[in-house]
Amino acid sequence: MQIDVAMPTTAPHLKGFRAHLGTLDRGLGRLIEVPAAILVILEIAVLLSGVISRYVLHQPLVWSDELASILFLWLAMLGAAIAFRRGEHMRMTAFVSMTGPRWRAFMDTLALVAGFVFVCLVLEPAYEFASEEVWVHSPALDITNTWRAAALPVGFGLMLVSALLRLAQEADWRTSIAALLLCAFVAAILISLQPVFMGLGNLNLLVFFLLGVGALVFSGVPIAFAFGLSTYAYITLTTHAPGMVVVGRMDEGMSHLILLSVPLFVFLGLLIEMTGMARAMVGFLASLLGHVRGGLHYVLVGAMYLVSGISGSKAADMAAVAPVLFPEMKARGAKEGDLVALLSATGAQTETIPPSIVLITIGSVTGVSITALFTGGLLPGLVLAVTLCALVWWRYRGEDLRHVQRPGGRVIARSFIVAVPALALPFIIRAAVVEGVATATEVSTIGIVYAMLAGLLIYRQFDWRRLYPMLVTTATLSGAILLIIGAATGMAWALTQSGFSQTLAVAMKSLPGGTLGFLAVSAVAFIVLGSVLEGIPAIVLFGPLLFPIARAVGVHEVHYAMVVVLAMGIGLFAPPFGVGYYAACAISRIHPDAGMRPIAGYIVALLVGLAVVVLVPWFSIGFL
Repeated sequence: MQIDVAMPTTAPHLKGFRAHLGTLDRGLGRLIEVPAAILVILEIAVLLSGVISRYVLHQPLVWSDELASILFLWLAMLGAAIAFRRGEHMRMTAFVSMTGPRWRAFMDTLALVAGFVFVCLVLEPAYEFASEEVWVHSPALDITNTWRAAALPVGFGLMLVSALLRLAQEADWRTSIAALLLCAFVAAILISLQPVFMGLGNLNLLVFFLLGVGALVFSGVPIAFAFGLSTYAYITLTTHAPGMVVVGRMDEGMSHLILLSVPLFVFLGLLIEMTGMARAMVGFLASLLGHVRGGLHYVLVGAMYLVSGISGSKAADMAAVAPVLFPEMKARGAKEGDLVALLSATGAQTETIPPSIVLITIGSVTGVSITALFTGGLLPGLVLAVTLCALVWWRYRGEDLRHVQRPGGRVIARSFIVAVPALALPFIIRAAVVEGVATATEVSTIGIVYAMLAGLLIYRQFDWRRLYPMLVTTATLSGAILLIIGAATGMAWALTQSGFSQTLAVAMKSLPGGTLGFLAVSAVAFIVLGSVLEGIPAIVLFGPLLFPIARAVGVHEVHYAMVVVLAMGIGLFAPPFGVGYYAACAISRIHPDAGMRPIAGYIVALLVGLAVVVLVPWFSIGFL
C-alpha cells in the first residue's frame, strides 16, 4: 500500500525572515543603482564639458580628465556590484545547462560562492591599497588618490553584503552549505600543497592558469572571479608577493583613460534603440532590398553594420535590429533557426566596426592608435559582410516573393529622408575624431547629445521613463566588462612576471611559414580563446604578449588587430561555447537548438572572409 506523505512546507517564521531579507536586498539595490546612474550622467557631463571648453572656448579644462578618472573607477565598481547582485556577470554556462535541475542549482550557487570567496580575499588588500594611496596626490585637483582608490574596497564590500543576502535567501540552504564546504575543501588542499608549489617553478602556470581557470570557467563561475581567484591563489601560494599586488593590478587595468568610452558607447547603443534611430535605418534598408530574394537577410547584415558603427555594444546592436526585422522575416517564411544564426554571424562580422569596445580595449592595453584601429576596422567588416551575403544569396535564391510588393520611388525617398539623421551619426562620430574635435574617449558624448536631440526634435520618440533603467543597465554592463578587464590585467601581469611572455615570444617567432604561419596560428588561437574567455579578457591577457611579436615578424599592428578581433568574434558567436550566440538567442527569444545546424554555413562564410583579411593586409591598412 502506498502512503502519500505531504512535503514539509516552509515555516512561517522562515518565510517572514526571507521577506525581510528581500526588503533589505531591494534597499541595497537602490542604494547602489541610484549613485551608479548619477555617475553615468556625470561622466557624460564632465567629458562633454572638456570638449566644449577645449574646442569651442579654446580654454582646456586641465582637471576634467582627472575628475573623469576618479568617477570612472567608482562607476566601474558600483556597476560590478549591481551586476553581482543581479547575477549578470559574464559566465560560460554551456556545460552547466547540460546538467539536471539539481546539479544546475548547485553550480549556480557555486558561482555565487566563488564570487563571495573572492571578495572576502581581496577586501582587506583593497582597503590597504586605498590607505597607501593617501600619499599620492593628483596634479590638477591636488586631492589624495584615496578618494579614487576607495572605490575598490567599497565596491567589494557591497558585493560581500549582496552575496550574504543572496545566500541567505536561497530556497535550499543545503545547496549553499555544500558549495561553501566544497570551496573550503579546495582551499585547504591548495594551502597544504604550498611547499610543493614553491618548488614547481613555471609549472604552476599550468596548475593555476590552465587547470584552475579552466575548471572554474567550465563550472560556470563568472569569468572575472575565475581570473581573480586563480591569480590570487598563484600570487599568494607560489610567490612572496602580498595579496595587495592583485588589487593594484586590477586598479591599473580598470583605470585606463581610454576605457572611459565603454559605458558611454553602451549608453549610446541603448539610446539609438529608444529614440527610433535604429528603426529608421532598418526601415530605409528594407525599402531598398525588401522585394528581392533574401532581401531582408541582406538588410539584417547591413543594419548590423550601420548600427555597430554607432553603438559599440553588440548586445545593443542585436536588441535594436532583431525586433524590427524578425516578425516580417518570419511572415515571409524564414525559419527561426536561420534568423538567430544569421544574427549571431553578423555579431561576429561587425566586431571590427568602430566604435568597437574590443578595439578600444586593444588600444588601451597595447598602445596602438585608436584612430588607426577605427579607420582600419571598416573594410574587414565589409569583407565578411560580402561572404555572408553570398551565402544568403545561395540559400534564398529560390524564395517566393510573389506576395511582396515592390515599393515605389516615393516611398523609398520618404524612408531615406526619415533615416538621414540616423545615417549621419556614424559619419559625425568619425569626423569628430579625425578632425580633432574630440578624442576617441570623448566622441561618444557628442553621439549621445546628437541622439538625444534627434530623438526629441526629429523622431519625437524619447521615453523619459526608460532613461533611469538605461543608465543602470549601462553601469551594470560596464561594471561587468571592466571587472573582467581588471582581473585579466592581474593575470596578464602574473604571466609576464613568470617569464611566460618570453617563452611564448620565442615559440611564436619559431613557427613555420613566417608571417603567414604566425597569422594563421593566431587566428586559430583567438577563435578558441574567444569561445572560452570572450573577446575582452582574451585581448587583455594576450594582447600585450602577442602584439610585440607581431611587429617583430613584420605584421602591421592594425592588420594583426583586425585578424585577432575577427577570429575572437567567430569564437564568441559560435556554438556550443560562444556566449554571444546564446545572447543572440535570448534577445530574439529563439531556442539555441534551433540555430545549431543553420549557423554552421555562416561560420564557414565567416572563416572564408577571415582568410581573405589574413591574406590581403590592404583591407586593414589600405586607408591608414
